[in-house]
Amino acid sequence: MCLLQIDTIHVLARSPYLVLHARLGDYPMAWLDEALASGQLVECWAHEACFVAARDFGWHLAGRGQRMHHWAHRNAARLHHEQRAELDALLAGIRESGPVRAADFVRGEAAGASGWWAWKPEKRRLEACFALGELMVARRENFQRVYDLTERVLVTLDPPPDPAIAGCSAAQLRRHFILQSVRALGVTPANWIADYFRLRPKVTEQELSPLLASGELLAVPVAGWAQPGYVHHAHAPLLDKAMRGRLRATHTALLSPFDPLVWDRARVLAMFDFEYSLECYTPAARRRYGYFVLPILHRGRLVGRLDAKAHRGDGVFEIKALFLEDGVEVTPRLLHELARTIVASARWHGTPQVSLSRTRPATLARPLRTEIRLAS
Repeated sequence: MCLLQIDTIHVLARSPYLVLHARLGDYPMAWLDEALASGQLVECWAHEACFVAARDFGWHLAGRGQRMHHWAHRNAARLHHEQRAELDALLAGIRESGPVRAADFVRGEAAGASGWWAWKPEKRRLEACFALGELMVARRENFQRVYDLTERVLVTLDPPPDPAIAGCSAAQLRRHFILQSVRALGVTPANWIADYFRLRPKVTEQELSPLLASGELLAVPVAGWAQPGYVHHAHAPLLDKAMRGRLRATHTALLSPFDPLVWDRARVLAMFDFEYSLECYTPAARRRYGYFVLPILHRGRLVGRLDAKAHRGDGVFEIKALFLEDGVEVTPRLLHELARTIVASARWHGTPQVSLSRTRPATLARPLRTEIRLAS
């Protein structure tokens, strides 16, 4: 994937944990926290705030200067200009006293604002120093960032950043991120590539021509696409299977709204005919599906969406609503695999009792409840 996007919403497990569960199944959530604390993972701004592998961090470090169009960098630059003395004092305090959390500072602002500027001043300054590269996240405590000086965190990374990357030109860095984007996306037209790492300007077919000539990218015709699809050369064996009709989808999973499979809404519409938006920021009266709705992946198709909440204190995994897409046939295999996936997710959340309220179609509710009971 190259990137694991971070989000703090936790009606279920937070997004990065959900993304891993969709791929790994039942794994200890502590793995992610341990990997960050041990220096195997690093936090940085990429697509958005993301975990990246330590071995890749040198590229992000070297490419930070090309990301000033991103909102986090713009806000950080503004604060750097307006409050340089306060930022210097914050860094001096961390240098003397050690790592800090935003929670270590008492909030002194009036409530009522929202977004980035609703943070208390120290939180904004910590985030600005993080975006500017002066601070890094050493670890998380109850998912709260613990910030430390970049120079102290860098020496803990495993492996450390390759110093040779720092000497790469802007063109070399862009080329690297284009290749990594195509590798992560699997198959993609040129116009989807830039979104993965938020590159500017957009990637064009002309720009990809040298990568085709070198054999680093492969071009393939894709049914229904007017433009060619591009595939990373490392995926040549999988591409060969797909071209011969031997690549079969077998997996069923519940996807985070911030899963890289669905975070590009134009891509998910074009590839899966699945129109999707995250409605937690939409007023409740205007929501179509629910607050934090998970797309349902079933054997290569996005067949529906599920609005759920984990009531950890009661051990209940509440499915407020489950919607199948129009035209999806309710087969015994779909029922069985969907129920098994729901039960596995509920157990992993520590909420083994599944409560199912409403479904669309309504006739799905009874047989799905039966399958859930059998799978529990």
